[in-house]
Amino acid sequence: MSKSEKEKMLAGELYLANDPELEKERGRKLQILYRFNNLRPEEYGERESLLQSLCGALGKNVVVEPPFLCDYGYNVFLGDRVHINYNCVFLDVGRITIGDDTLIAPNVQLYSATHPLDWRIRHAAGPELGEPITIGKDCWLGGGVIVCPGVSIGDRSVIGAGSVVTRDIPPGVLAVGNPCRVIRTLT
Repeated sequence: MSKSEKEKMLAGELYLANDPELEKERGRKLQILYRFNNLRPEEYGERESLLQSLCGALGKNVVVEPPFLCDYGYNVFLGDRVHINYNCVFLDVGRITIGDDTLIAPNVQLYSATHPLDWRIRHAAGPELGEPITIGKDCWLGGGVIVCPGVSIGDRSVIGAGSVVTRDIPPGVLAVGNPCRVIRTLT
């Protein structure tokens, strides 16, 4: 029996995003995010409930400031006490995992979605694939950081504002730039 497009996506294989099942799931997510992003500030309980229905896992005392956007939601796994500031975009075709006590500044973009480099494959039917992103515990991603597909950021690391993270970052370092490079070890 052949895999569904969703099964291929979740396995990190090439899949077609215009599959009806996936389009329906993105439509459901759009409804949840519309409600989430348009709640009044005093409706915190409703916001938390919507996040629980959206995310693959939601730790305790998580704050996600609106507006927030994602592809599916169910591929986002947030640890305890994670704070995601305003205007973040998570393309969660692949799994996005964020560890406990991590701070995500405004305008951070986590892109687990990618496309084939070979134009013939990319052009022919428009397939894409996902590569997981893992951000460890006690990390801080500064404003406007972009994390590319397949990247892991180690526990306790800080990524400077505006950095583009194209490869893995070890634990306990300060890394900045485009492409992002380790500047020094943090004590």
